[in-house]
Amino acid sequence: MTQHFPLWRRLFGPPGFAFATCLTLSFSACGSKEEGNGAPPPAKVVEVADMNVITIDKNDVPKFPLVTAGQIESSSELKATGTVSPDVSREVPVISIANGRVVDIKARLDDNVKKGQLLFSVQSGDVTNAYDAYLKAANDEQLANKAYARADDLYKHGAISQAMLEQAEDSEKDARADLTAAQEQLKVLGADPNHPSPIVAVYAPISGVVIGQNVTNAAAAGVSLSGTATAFTIADLSRVWILCDVYENDLSRIQIGQEAKIRVDAYPDKALTGRISDIGPVLDPSIRTAKVRIDVPNPGILRLGMFVTATFSSRKKETHTVVPADAVLHLHDRDWVYLPAGDNQFRRTEVHAGQMLDGNRQEILSGLNPGQQVVTKALLLETAGNQ
Repeated sequence: MTQHFPLWRRLFGPPGFAFATCLTLSFSACGSKEEGNGAPPPAKVVEVADMNVITIDKNDVPKFPLVTAGQIESSSELKATGTVSPDVSREVPVISIANGRVVDIKARLDDNVKKGQLLFSVQSGDVTNAYDAYLKAANDEQLANKAYARADDLYKHGAISQAMLEQAEDSEKDARADLTAAQEQLKVLGADPNHPSPIVAVYAPISGVVIGQNVTNAAAAGVSLSGTATAFTIADLSRVWILCDVYENDLSRIQIGQEAKIRVDAYPDKALTGRISDIGPVLDPSIRTAKVRIDVPNPGILRLGMFVTATFSSRKKETHTVVPADAVLHLHDRDWVYLPAGDNQFRRTEVHAGQMLDGNRQEILSGLNPGQQVVTKALLLETAGNQ
């Protein structure tokens, strides 16, 4: 006999089956909700070895002996770069007051000249006019002198009055003054009153080097020379200036009169000494530096425009650490030393190295204190650690 079941039973099965199915779905849903609650997975810790620690074999430890860092008292130093410049008080322009045409040039740029040496010659119409005025003044003075002598004789014989004598004397004095002025005008133009000539010779006023020239060979071809132009500039380079840029924060470490050691890039084995003569009152607004001027005697090696390094030593002594030079490792433009880290390990520590000292020692400005132990063969240990 055929049995007819309700529609819900045909779809979901017997009542027990439906309840089990719903319970299973409920547990599944609850389990899924717990697993997908958005909590991050637990963190995984990955240990990375310290790159500055080197571990070597215990048997090799004696190969890297330790030394105790010492100390030394020294003056703190400040270094600044600069250039060689002429001392403006030893710079003299050579000027021809006479206008005219340059007819001969005896010196050139960069020449060494002596005081009184002929530099160039100028053919000047001004000198011709000055000679004309001079000759006329000389003639007038001679005539006035004769007239005065004659008036004096006549006065002594009672032929003229005293007023006429005084008038003749005044005329003679005026003529003499005109002659003196004409002579001085020739001297100003560089001409000799005793040797009339339209050619004016211009001589070096001091001994030194010609560092500027505004007269060229074109002038010898007929170009007119202006009397106000600086034909040559001569500088005495026996003493020069070193102009350095010192940062604003370092200005308190220097003072006028302080000694400076000068090193020239072109002559690294030559050491020169100078003194600060001026500290600029105005800072460069772009780089915040002041110009510091150092007076330096020139032994003959300094040339204008050379780059130099000036080292200023303060008068106050400071205590710095000292280690053997072999204990300092220069790596990637930085300085390091190795400190013992227990057992057979060594730690690489960065330091700020200073100047080299006598006895193959190096100054340590920071990063290491006196009394600490360091490895004496830093480069050898670094090489062993990289193998």
